[in-house]
Amino acid sequence: MPGTLSDHLRWLDAQQARLGGLVRAWAQINSGSHHLEGLRRCTEAVVREFRVLGGDERWHDLPPQVSMNEAGDVVERPLGRAVRITKRPLAPRRILLSIHVDTVYGPDDPFREVTQPDDNTLRGPGVVDAKGGLAIMLAALEAFERSDVASNIGWTVLINPDEELGSPGSGHLFDALAKEHALGLLFEPALADGALVGARRGSGNFTAVMHGRSAHAGRDPGLGRNAISALAEFVLKLNELNDVGAGLTINVGRFEGGGAVNVVPDRAMCRFNVRVTTPADQQAVEMRLQQLVERFNARNGYRFAVQGSFTAPPKQLDAPTLRLLEQVADCGRELGLDLPWRDSGGTCDGNRLAAAGLPNVDSLGPRGGGLHSPEEFLLLDSLTERAKLTAVLLMRLAAGGLEWPAPRNDPRHAQPEPLSDSMSRGRD
Repeated sequence: MPGTLSDHLRWLDAQQARLGGLVRAWAQINSGSHHLEGLRRCTEAVVREFRVLGGDERWHDLPPQVSMNEAGDVVERPLGRAVRITKRPLAPRRILLSIHVDTVYGPDDPFREVTQPDDNTLRGPGVVDAKGGLAIMLAALEAFERSDVASNIGWTVLINPDEELGSPGSGHLFDALAKEHALGLLFEPALADGALVGARRGSGNFTAVMHGRSAHAGRDPGLGRNAISALAEFVLKLNELNDVGAGLTINVGRFEGGGAVNVVPDRAMCRFNVRVTTPADQQAVEMRLQQLVERFNARNGYRFAVQGSFTAPPKQLDAPTLRLLEQVADCGRELGLDLPWRDSGGTCDGNRLAAAGLPNVDSLGPRGGGLHSPEEFLLLDSLTERAKLTAVLLMRLAAGGLEWPAPRNDPRHAQPEPLSDSMSRGRD
């Protein structure tokens, strides 16, 4: 539907009530990362709205999440399904747009209700992270498809069900799709003041399980091997790696083991998160973890294992990504928005896309706050505000008014890995 840019922006302004209603409806469907039925219902509700765009819809079964339980056994947990929607796949230039449907709130979480405490605030689980982002992505693409430049570029939407877990099942979809697209747009929440995110630290989640040997603490303490003491020593060694000033932090968030105090404990477990700023720091941590595993396993009577990985590599600001941020900010100024960018310790699928070589802006979602807490809220006026921002960006790119990142010269990108409807690959 041809029209001026102002026409399309006015159309978006008229969508605010509708978009708020969609967010409310989607947030009322619990889509905790492991609530498979809720994920199915919510994803289907979202996809029904996206069908107005006329894209090709393909669903992907994901491999399970692999983790270690408290006993040190490797276990698998099933994940929801991802969906990919593609329009004009043969276009010479294509854009990847993505945001997740899962939330950190399981079906038993007490934070369930969606309320509207005032005219501009919606409060509820996942309203800003990231069901508001889903609505913004939808509206921006609707406006773009109404324009007379839409035929100039192609796009792919990827909606995944496991981002809050680190995308253990959908990560390979991002890796493959990064090779097929020129740039990425992700709809994670903006910073509190509406600013964009620049660089992001990398993140990895790990589980460590120490096995020792039980014995009577009074009669035969020398026969025992105290797993709690050994694991505590490991934690202290981990703590030595912390360098807050350099952005390398390790947080042990859970520690447990043992039982009766007159028994030498034969098992202890801890879970910890690592944040790094550079790939070199990531490699250093990985190497140190391997050294510590080998050291403790060399002790008589102990068996030690660490399971986990960096699911989100560090996202650094290279020249193409910096230029893309500048152009998004230029589009913002066209709308009267001031859009600086700041680094963040949080991670998202933008980290993975950057590691795969795809320049991306990953904070095009709404303004709000209280993420991952019972205070999560969305500012409703930011739905049309951010939809207009993305629509202007898409139209300017399609019309040739903005620079595209330079094509990759790496021959590995010449033949993208095909994506099947049902995935059986293991954990990345």
